[in-house]
Amino acid sequence: MTDDNKKLLVDLEVRIKQVMFLCDSLKEENALLKTELKTRQQQIDEAVLDLNRLKTKYDSLKVARTITAASVDVDAAKQKLSKLVREVDKCINLLK
Repeated sequence: MTDDNKKLLVDLEVRIKQVMFLCDSLKEENALLKTELKTRQQQIDEAVLDLNRLKTKYDSLKVARTITAASVDVDAAKQKLSKLVREVDKCINLLK
């Protein structure tokens, strides 16, 4: 082998080692990002559940306020209660 070929071979080996190191670094970073993604997704899922719970609570409070408010029309309160009963009936039927 000539000196030029030896230099090229050494240079190639160095570059291959650099690429392998870079590949390992990227694998580690990828694993960290996947872990962070899972954590963020869990936080989002918890926030969505909390939001749904709060919406349900808010709707219940609205209904309770409608029922207890003296200035509210009794017919409107009856309609809302009827609607709630129908929704509960639908849910029960879905559970069967």
